[in-house]
Amino acid sequence: MARAHVEAPPPQVRLSDGSVARILPSAFASGWELEVDGTPQSHVDLADPTHLHFEYVARMGAVIDQIGEPGAFLTAIHLGAGAYTLPRYVEATRPGSRQQVIELEPALVTLIREHLPLPASSRAGGSIRTRTGDARAVLERLPAGLRGQADLVISDIFHGARTPAHVTSIEFYSLAARYLSDTGVLLVNVADGAGLAFARRQAATVRSELPHVALLAEVQVLKGRRFGNIVIAASRSPLPTAWLPRLMAAGPHPAKVAQGAEVDAFIAGSRIVTDADAAPSPAPSATLFER
Repeated sequence: MARAHVEAPPPQVRLSDGSVARILPSAFASGWELEVDGTPQSHVDLADPTHLHFEYVARMGAVIDQIGEPGAFLTAIHLGAGAYTLPRYVEATRPGSRQQVIELEPALVTLIREHLPLPASSRAGGSIRTRTGDARAVLERLPAGLRGQADLVISDIFHGARTPAHVTSIEFYSLAARYLSDTGVLLVNVADGAGLAFARRQAATVRSELPHVALLAEVQVLKGRRFGNIVIAASRSPLPTAWLPRLMAAGPHPAKVAQGAEVDAFIAGSRIVTDADAAPSPAPSATLFER
């Protein structure tokens, strides 16, 4: 009698808060997805690390492409590792870049390294280095030589589907900004829904530290008509006006890039977030991520 075929369970690990991270084949594109308790966290295509499937990640990639000269190496700090999607992208498009990745969960780092290994070039040259611990705490103790040197700082920190409160405040953004060069760019992934109260306060808070801000999102998300991701790009220096048409053309579509007066209108009346009143990002509906 033939034995019934038993499908092997996906690679998974239990994290420190009791949630379960697992790696699944992508249902909608080539590659793999990292999920934490059913919430998609990252998409990785090992055969093509320049393939950025999630829309907000593709928008971050479009901004990264505009920093400095094409192909020139970057100094980058990634707050939140996920499956290392953007570190892989930077390594592929900017070989030799110096990258620091900060991730809370050592077990997650081990899971990714074992089942979605980083490219050999980064392992051999050590250009992608990982530090484990709370992002804000690790920022406090990064080497002093990194301060003022980063071309790019990315804050994409989630516990499940929500961003923790302590990485949403002006105190946190002031800490992150100290590592940016004069022309360096901070990218923040913000998830919000109807009304965008959380996203508006986040944009106001970031702009109080870094005065030049652009917002990138799908049109209906930026209008507050559905839950989704808004990317905040910010710098001490003016974001080059040449970025606007390039970012719009890069998509994903329908794309929206808000700058200048549109950002003023977006954040009008929004209070800056402090440690004293910070709150986690709003939770999406339970059905948002159903496969």
